[in-house]
Amino acid sequence: MEMALLSHDSRILTINSGSSSIKFSLYEMGKEEIRLLKGKLDRIGVGDGSLEVEDDRGNRLITRELDLPDHETALEALFDWLKDQDVGKDMDAVGHRLVHGGKDHMRPERVSSALIREVKQLIPLAPDHLPHEIRAMEAVFNHFPKRLQVACFDTAFHGRMPEAARRYALPERLTREGLEHYGFHGLSYEYILGELTREAGTDETPNKLIIAHLGNGASMAAVQAGRSMDTTMGLTPAGGLIMSTRTGDLDPGVILYLLQQNRMTPSEVNDLINHQGGLMALSGISGDMHDLIDRETTQEQAALAVKMFCYQARKFIGALAAVLGGLDTMVFTGGIGENAGRIRSRICEPLEFLGIHLDERLNRQHAAVISEENSPVTVRVMKTNEEIMIARHTNEFLMDG
Repeated sequence: MEMALLSHDSRILTINSGSSSIKFSLYEMGKEEIRLLKGKLDRIGVGDGSLEVEDDRGNRLITRELDLPDHETALEALFDWLKDQDVGKDMDAVGHRLVHGGKDHMRPERVSSALIREVKQLIPLAPDHLPHEIRAMEAVFNHFPKRLQVACFDTAFHGRMPEAARRYALPERLTREGLEHYGFHGLSYEYILGELTREAGTDETPNKLIIAHLGNGASMAAVQAGRSMDTTMGLTPAGGLIMSTRTGDLDPGVILYLLQQNRMTPSEVNDLINHQGGLMALSGISGDMHDLIDRETTQEQAALAVKMFCYQARKFIGALAAVLGGLDTMVFTGGIGENAGRIRSRICEPLEFLGIHLDERLNRQHAAVISEENSPVTVRVMKTNEEIMIARHTNEFLMDG
């Protein structure tokens, strides 16, 4: 598709599709990057659907109950609403977050029918994510057949991990099928690294960096000289740390036991690992860390869930620091990482042997830097922004024409 160079600031819609929801933002990209709108299409395919949109100041523009039987209907509802809004009339492009790019998609790419066919081949690697993301791309094609679309792969950031970190101890034929350690949250890590570089300058960017993206989905990455050296999630986003409803790492024998002894189907095991595990399973109450912190003094299982989350986080920090041969900077981001000072404190307190020394006053204030002034390791709290990374990558395609 040939495109003329734009003579105006571009307007880019970013789409992040989940199984029953779609989060979106509309950005104006020029000398400044301005988010004009953000919103969510919720309860897709499960009844009582809704469309909610806020402006850049957080003012609610619309809250509408809708019948949203599928993703295409949901996006049509959004597009119909946007075309009646001044800010939505001149949309230039759409950028998508795709959770998995497999071995071959290591950078953002223009969406085409050929790319969609290739991504469909990757569905076995991310069956809970890719089908919905593919449907979103197809829906945009159906509604705006000539509009530029760009796919931004969450695995791409980790594409240069060393082979020793990427390989599983499996026969070569399975590696060729794509069974490798990929890692996720790449757009978040890319944003954080970019902000650190922008703030400090290229020469001062941390050489030995651990980024902890802690939210409903949680992972950590070891980054050296801008390159991902290892990360906690693996073939799928279910690996690594305990998460809201995901188990994190399991002995492979657990899966065999569930299949052989409990006679569970692969679909049932998948649901258990991704939707019935994690903090929810440990607490029996909630997968939300805020709820668990509120209840840990009165409910033993809530306390256990919090304790195990912090324990695993410390364990992975130690492992990733070993990968890097030391540590210069630690960054907390994501919903828990940005907002739960008590969790940050409990993760970091036993890690003084690594040179991590928190200033608890700054930590309680959620300051940008929460380590003591003379701490060998600088500990930061940074708000991530995956959507702006999607908008930036998409805008690059517009500028290139």
